[in-house]
Parts: sequence; structure tokens; C-alpha cells
Amino acid sequence: VQLQASGGGLVQAGGSLRLSCKATGLHFAINTIAWYRQAPGTQRELVTTISSSGHTNYVDSVKGRFTVSRDNARRLAYLQMDNLKPEDTAVYYCETLGTYGRGTLVTVSS
Repeated sequence: VQLQASGGGLVQAGGSLRLSCKATGLHFAINTIAWYRQAPGTQRELVTTISSSGHTNYVDSVKGRFTVSRDNARRLAYLQMDNLKPEDTAVYYCETLGTYGRGTLVTVSS
């Protein structure tokens, strides 16, 4: 299983970013995909999950601002992040089957 997150960058507070996660080496369509983030000096935090059927869950701090989705045909998962806040600054990772991909850095300036 290999995962690669991309799409991070520097954005001002209130701005938006869309992260992508490309997965290979697994039957993508049947597996739950999760997005985690880790800010400097903190533990990795689960942000959201999307099941094979499209059922989603979000941590309270991002509800109403982040939207997770998936394109099974392209083996891609997405994390649309709107109304970003400085506290969203972190390295974001996608995960499935216990495997974390290389993360992508999101920096939100105030």
C-alpha cells in the first residue's frame, strides 16, 4: 500500500485549500480513508474519515469547514478545507489499512 498526499501550501486565514490523496497497491474502493494532521509539538490527530460507501465523520473543530470525498475510479481521496484558521496549520496525512502516506504541509497565516 502506498499513499501520497499533496496540495498543501501557505494560505491566509479564511482561505481554502484542497488536498488530494493518491492510493496504490490496494483495492481502493472497499477501504475507509482517513485524514490525520500533526501540528508541531503535538500528537497526530484524526480529522476525518470516509468509508467505502461514502459515510463521513469529522472532528468537531473542522465540522462545517472541511469536506472529505473520494473518487474510486481514480483512486483518489480529497479534503476540501474552507475558512481555514491558523490552528489548522499542520502536516496532513492520508491513511488506510494502517498505512500513512507522506504528508503535505498546510500553513495558515493570521
